[in-house]
Amino acid sequence: MSWQAEELKEKGNAYFKKGEWASAETLYSQAIQKNSSNPLLYTNRANSRLKLESWRDAIDDCLRSIELMQENMKAYFYLAQAQISINHPNEALSSALMAYEMCSRSKQQTNNAQTISALVLRCKKAKWEIRERDRLRRRSVVLGDLMQKLEIDKKRDLDELDERVAKGGVGKIEASEERADIEKNASNRMGDLQTAFAISNPKELAIREVPDWLIDPITFEIMHDPVITKNGNSYERATIIEHLKRSATDPLTREILTINDLRPNIALRHACQEFMEQNSGWVYDW
Repeated sequence: MSWQAEELKEKGNAYFKKGEWASAETLYSQAIQKNSSNPLLYTNRANSRLKLESWRDAIDDCLRSIELMQENMKAYFYLAQAQISINHPNEALSSALMAYEMCSRSKQQTNNAQTISALVLRCKKAKWEIRERDRLRRRSVVLGDLMQKLEIDKKRDLDELDERVAKGGVGKIEASEERADIEKNASNRMGDLQTAFAISNPKELAIREVPDWLIDPITFEIMHDPVITKNGNSYERATIIEHLKRSATDPLTREILTINDLRPNIALRHACQEFMEQNSGWVYDW
């Protein structure tokens, strides 16, 4: 039965490459029926379900794949994407960090490091944004009520869209575009609202953000003593040196890298110091 599953998987891969996600999902499901003990079939189907925005089904596939194979970078990577899509940033961050850890200790050359690193940062920022919204609500009852109203409106619009999809009134691609518009518009409204309140009371309601260029791509914490590699990537000195003791490669590009290739990133260090001094009251919460 395993050879039949392999044939079905290859057919599914062909449809996936053509962007025919639903057909790919169907063939992967048939392959799983032939060989339900192959963890890679579940990650293949999870990836197609991510494309179809079937988030919870993708989560189920990833969890099943992890049950069958613990060291499963792809499953954790896909799992994080599905979890962040249903607004579960805590779980998504945990899954993304697992994928990043597995990627970083992989002996094989892989192009996934930068993509996974970007996902970790996205999850961490989403977690931070929720904490910030809660903080602002506690500081201003009016702001909290208005933001809650915007979230209710967004959920209503998304629920109505899901109903239209279920009834066949809108296709998958059109629904995906409309869902993205709803999310973007809601985010823009919340940002505008927070900005307006921050202007009215900057001491209490200022929006607190950490720029991406301050974040070490290994620990995802704010850098204090950044160094730059010959490839132009910047890291916190202590963390990149510790990494190079284990593997003489750039953790993002996987190109050969040694401690002697590191140079102080003086401009970035000054920027980090200035940011820490200006935001010392809260920045350690990041």
